[in-house]
Amino acid sequence: MGRGVVESDYIFDDEREEYKHTRQVNWTHFVEETHPGQAVQKTLTDITPYTDYVEKLEALFLEEIEEDEPEIDYTSYTQEDFLTDVYMSEKQYNTLKELLLRKKNVILQGAPGVGKTFAAKRLAFSIMEKKDTSRVKVVQFHQSYSYEDFVRGWRPDGEKFELGRGPFYDFCKLAEVDDENVPYFFIIDEINRGNLSKIFGELLMLIEGDKRGDSIRLLYGKEDFTVPKNVHIIGMMNTADRSLAMIDYALRRRFAFFDLSPAFQSDGFKAYRESIGNSKFDNLIAVVEKLNDDISKDTSLGNGFRIGHSYFCVEKDVNIDDDWLSDVVKYELVPLLKEYWFDEPSKFENWSKQLWSAING
Repeated sequence: MGRGVVESDYIFDDEREEYKHTRQVNWTHFVEETHPGQAVQKTLTDITPYTDYVEKLEALFLEEIEEDEPEIDYTSYTQEDFLTDVYMSEKQYNTLKELLLRKKNVILQGAPGVGKTFAAKRLAFSIMEKKDTSRVKVVQFHQSYSYEDFVRGWRPDGEKFELGRGPFYDFCKLAEVDDENVPYFFIIDEINRGNLSKIFGELLMLIEGDKRGDSIRLLYGKEDFTVPKNVHIIGMMNTADRSLAMIDYALRRRFAFFDLSPAFQSDGFKAYRESIGNSKFDNLIAVVEKLNDDISKDTSLGNGFRIGHSYFCVEKDVNIDDDWLSDVVKYELVPLLKEYWFDEPSKFENWSKQLWSAING
């Protein structure tokens, strides 16, 4: 016996041998139990008034539902919490928040280590004013990611194929049944690594802010689909990856682009430095700031290749000692510079020496 959610209007499926009058159902739970009493024979019956019958049915699925239910953190999370966690000014935060709420779709773009994913999650929490992880979904795009993975598509299931659902499809269905004033946030890491026109397909139209609530027939499933007004999309884009093509203009029109920069001079990072109280750490940051100036002026690199502050941010229980500083320089910063200036070895050697001198002097 199964329990599910009806997700479509009436569909006549002439390809089925029997039971051609159908609706799309998202089957969420199955149990090997005997039906309590005589089952309802009609296809669609409102059983809500029969409270005893409903309670018996609910009891059959209660144990499994409780086992499947994820643990959700509803801790309060305010704008002040965001500004403490993310090294951004209040003015920048207000601009970013307004962009996301108005445009519905924002891409956070920046150099490695500026905390794009970290900021995206906490931006969502701050707008919800709590850490409601049930309303936040994170996926990562890659070169092989497809529409079938993202929305809907046929997938092998043993000796046959079944029509599967992707995370964006499920997330929109979840948001659709909630109040449209309750915001949901779909976060896409490495958004420019995927073929976006291929992944979004016909949904490229529906994700536009002024097209929310409109419907379109999906490629698979003979179903009209809607991207709800309360779904907000946050993408992250690494501006220092040479291998990635630029996002096409059709998609650029649908997103607002917000630059995240290294925040070494922000009030939050300055307070973080003071809390560490390590002169070698301060010396290293000073060199990295000068290094970033040089990277910005380099015509083959530019601002998008600067080194971000998150390389130097650690949990409270991590001790920033000589070994930690050495590891950051040897295994993170030096390899990055070697990639940046693979065709200018003298420049690479110069800055490598300055980084080492900062923590060894």
